[in-house]
Amino acid sequence: MPTAPRPARGRTGPAPDNAGNCVEVAACPHSVHVRDSKVTVGPAFAVAPDAWSAFVTWAE
Repeated sequence: MPTAPRPARGRTGPAPDNAGNCVEVAACPHSVHVRDSKVTVGPAFAVAPDAWSAFVTWAE
């Protein structure tokens, strides 16, 4: 049985205020998953890659 590829993972650096506010991002072929790095078992959300790309462009 073939296995699904592991998502590409990334993590942002800490916020400029050094409060430890970070997010973890896992990019899959059809979605991008985002969660709080401090609450790994807490809520997360997924968006379409195009939506994530638009958000990152806006945030930069």
